[in-house]
Amino acid sequence: PKCNVQCAYCNRKYDCINESRPGITSSVLSPFQALNYLRGISDRIHNISTIGIAGPGDAFAEPEKTMETIRLIRDEFPDKIFCLSTNGLEIRPYVEELASMGVTHVTLTINSLRKETLKSIYKWVRYKKRVYRGEQAAELILRQQMAALPALVSHGITVKVNSIIIPGL
Repeated sequence: PKCNVQCAYCNRKYDCINESRPGITSSVLSPFQALNYLRGISDRIHNISTIGIAGPGDAFAEPEKTMETIRLIRDEFPDKIFCLSTNGLEIRPYVEELASMGVTHVTLTINSLRKETLKSIYKWVRYKKRVYRGEQAAELILRQQMAALPALVSHGITVKVNSIIIPGL
């Protein structure tokens, strides 16, 4: 439900009956709601092979909820492929635990390798209870992402890098 960055292109609204597009959610589930939702779906659809955690916020803006959700679901559905999406800002402290819990795939959104571009993409970055803006925000998120990528790979996690195409940038 929360995010640790504010992207200039992002609007974390919920959908409605007339709107259903990627990146928009109908609701945000607590760890127990996610488990119960998956139980219900699995009773009706028997060939689900992959379970994922994605936005509208970032999985590691509230890591305790994300890790609890993974633990609950992994205990009951140990045979499923588990993946999650993140901007990479705060994933590093959890990489080893994620690997030990069987998370095999992470989508890491890296929108640019250029600080000049990142300054235009991120309005702010919140890291360890402090908000960064401008060049400091750009340097911080890029540094964290560039450290997260090899950390994930070194623990056997397949990483898909996602980039948002932004006209004019």
